[in-house]
Amino acid sequence: MIKKFYISILLFMLTQSLFGQEKATFQDSIATYFDEIKTEAYKHQRLWEKDLYGPMLLVNPNSRQTLANFPDSVGFLKQNGKIYAGILPGKINIANTAVNWNGRRWAMIMLPLPVNKHERINLLAHELFHVNQPSLGFKLFNTENNHLDQRDGRIYLRLELEALKKALHTSNQTEQKTHLTNAIAFRKYRYSVYPGADTTENLLELNEGIAEYTGTIISGRNKKQSYEHFTQSINSFLSNPTFVRSFAYQTIPIYGHLLDNIRKGWNREITIKTNLTDYFINAFNITLPNDLKKTTDLVINQYNGEAIISEEKIREEKTKKLIAEYKSKFITQPHFELVFEQMNVSFDPRNIIPIEDKGTVYPNIRVTDKWGILTVENGALMSSKWDKISVTSPLKTENKIISGDGWTLQLNDKYAVIKDEKTGNYKLTKR
Repeated sequence: MIKKFYISILLFMLTQSLFGQEKATFQDSIATYFDEIKTEAYKHQRLWEKDLYGPMLLVNPNSRQTLANFPDSVGFLKQNGKIYAGILPGKINIANTAVNWNGRRWAMIMLPLPVNKHERINLLAHELFHVNQPSLGFKLFNTENNHLDQRDGRIYLRLELEALKKALHTSNQTEQKTHLTNAIAFRKYRYSVYPGADTTENLLELNEGIAEYTGTIISGRNKKQSYEHFTQSINSFLSNPTFVRSFAYQTIPIYGHLLDNIRKGWNREITIKTNLTDYFINAFNITLPNDLKKTTDLVINQYNGEAIISEEKIREEKTKKLIAEYKSKFITQPHFELVFEQMNVSFDPRNIIPIEDKGTVYPNIRVTDKWGILTVENGALMSSKWDKISVTSPLKTENKIISGDGWTLQLNDKYAVIKDEKTGNYKLTKR
């Protein structure tokens, strides 16, 4: 009995020792990651005439465990070797973003980080750009481009990307300029089909496109690695359910890297007022034809046009059915509307679905507000004005936890859910 007890103690001590070593190894890795981005940001400080390195929060979205490279101003994060650690409060949404919290402006990045070093630094540098964005003179725009969920919007974006891929993979300058000209032609024709698209796309490209260009430069990839990365990134991007908020990650970095070959430092000429399309036309010395429709029709099959059009027609029919289901679920049938007071959200931008002029369905979204925390895993309709969000009717109430089909609401005190007998819809009220 004593022998068994002694063996059990040894096993316990060994387990604790291994757990401690694993924890120490993980924290050592995090410290190494911070050192990596610090080194690369310093090395590339001429990119913006500024060292972009700054406060970062690496957050485990399941446990909310947070590891940082700087302390916060109130001592919430405790020093642990070379890093700082704590548990992020539930009221803070977790996302890859820039956030003001406890006296600092942080780059928040969800764990785990990419295993590949270039991808890892790319991601961290992208978010650090957002931290520095205001001081560089760029506002934060997150405009939606719902036309890129429509058939022709998707077709001509995909054709533009195919032309950019060909521009990347030719060493012949004449051929490269031809592909660039066709890429811009597809883009300009898209704008003619959807009036106002030039403005909304430009705003998102000034925000996410310039940030991603910054990330790709600081990542430390050489030219060959960068071009391979862009091709793989586009191929992966095309599998996203929607393009409306994520296309800028693909376009601007490619135009930017190609322009680096002839106009190093071009990014420092960009301001919040720059029309990036016009800027690239001038910088690459591109001459566009007068009849864009005729020109794009002539070159479309050089870029897999027939297959792209066929695929998008099939997708359009499926999307129509899905939109009809969502309209019934969140508009026609009784539902639960939560009006925002002081809202903060986090969501996946790759799978949202615009619903005409009614708003956008977010399959996964987390909302914090004065009334509580709403977690959605099966769709919610965000109004076009971003003043409210709708989910299906409540099915269960347990204390202050209210739930329905694929959503849960942790309701704060002084708030209650009531049913509007006239409409059959549910809403929040203050007690």
